[in-house]
Amino acid sequence: MNNNRIFLSPPHMGGEELRFVQEAFESNYIAPLGPQVDAFEREFCEITGIPHAAALSSGTAAMHLALREIGVGLGDEVIASTLTFIGSVSPVTFLGGIPVFIDSERKSWNMDPDLLAEELEQCEKTGPLPKAVIPTDIYGQCADYDRIFEICDPYGIPVIVDAAESLGASYKGKSAGFGAKAAVFSFNGNKIITTSGGGILASHDEELIRRAKFLSQQARDPAPHYEHTEIGYNYRMSNIVAAVGRGQLRVLEERVMQKRRIFNIYRNSLKDIPGIEFMPEAYGRSTRWLTVILISPEEFGADRETVRLALEAENIESRPVWKPMHMQPVFRFEPRVPSTRNPVPGSQYPARTVGGKVAEDLFESGLCLPSGTAMTAEDTERVISVILKCRTY
Repeated sequence: MNNNRIFLSPPHMGGEELRFVQEAFESNYIAPLGPQVDAFEREFCEITGIPHAAALSSGTAAMHLALREIGVGLGDEVIASTLTFIGSVSPVTFLGGIPVFIDSERKSWNMDPDLLAEELEQCEKTGPLPKAVIPTDIYGQCADYDRIFEICDPYGIPVIVDAAESLGASYKGKSAGFGAKAAVFSFNGNKIITTSGGGILASHDEELIRRAKFLSQQARDPAPHYEHTEIGYNYRMSNIVAAVGRGQLRVLEERVMQKRRIFNIYRNSLKDIPGIEFMPEAYGRSTRWLTVILISPEEFGADRETVRLALEAENIESRPVWKPMHMQPVFRFEPRVPSTRNPVPGSQYPARTVGGKVAEDLFESGLCLPSGTAMTAEDTERVISVILKCRTY
C-alpha cells in the first residue's frame, strides 16, 4: 500500500492562479498593493455579499485592526469563544484588553448563546460591559449569528465574527460573517482556499474598512512626504499573494463540495462504529473544512491519542481539536476568594471563563481527520483502516 504522507489539509491549487500571478509580474506590481489586490477584494465581496473588504497579511492582522477600530483599549474586556485558535483572541492582548472566554454549545460546538446572555446580564449589573463579542465559526460551521446579534444589540456591543475557517459556509442562506460589525477570514496554507498566507477584514461598514486600509499602510497621511499623525501597521496584502487568491476564489465552491464529500465518506464508513461520533451540522451549510470525530474510549476501546498516534505511525497527519483558550497557560485564571475578577498573578494574560466543560470534553475526545481536497479514495481508505484497527471491543 502507498505510504506517502497524508496531510491534514494541504494547499490545493485550481489552475488559474499562475495566470493571475503572471499578470502581476507583467504589470511589475510586485510590492504590496496593486490591481490584483483591488480585484481580489472586489471578487471576495461579490462572493460573500459583504460589501466592503480589506485584504491583509493575515487573519490575525484583520482581527487586530477590527478591535482597534471599535475602540478596544487598556483594561477593556472582550468576550470570545474558548474553543478557537489563539489568533482569534491574541489581538485583544495587543491592545491591552482582557479576554473573557465563553464555552461551546453541544449543538454546533460554537459559542453558547445562553451563556453569553447570562454573562452580559451579569456585566450590566456589575460593570463594565465588554467592548466586543467574538464568536468563532469552528471547523467551517457558522455560529448562531441571529441569536448572538439579538443578545448583543440591546447593549450596543459589536460582534466581530472569526470566520477564519468558514469561507464558503452559510447561515440561513447568507455567507459566513454576513451581518456582523466585521468578519475576519484567513487564507493560511491549510484553509479551504489559500493565498499561502493572508486574510481579509470584511464589513458592511464602509468607514471601518477605509480606516483599516489606512492603518494597514502605516497610517500615512495624505502628503507628498511621509506624514503620520497616528501609529499604523505594515498589514497590507501583497499583489502577488492576491493574484493567488483570485485563482483560488474561482474554485471555492468546488472545494466546499469536495470537503463535504470527504466528510460523507468518513461518516458512511464509521457512523455505525460504537464510540465514534461526528461533529454535528447546525444553522446552515458547514464547509466541513476539517472532518472531526469524537472518540469515546469506553465504547470504542481506544482513546483519541491512541488513534492519533496510530495514524502518525502510518504517516498520516491528524490533530486534536483546538485546545480551549481557558486551558492555555498564557490565559490561565486563578480567582481570589471572594472576587472572581481579581486574578492571582501567574499567567501572563489572566482571563475569566464562563463555563468550559463542553469545550474541555471536545478537546479530550475530538480528533481532526485528514480532509485535503486532493485526497484520493485510497487515501481515505488508509485513514479509515487505521482507525478501525485501533478498536479493541
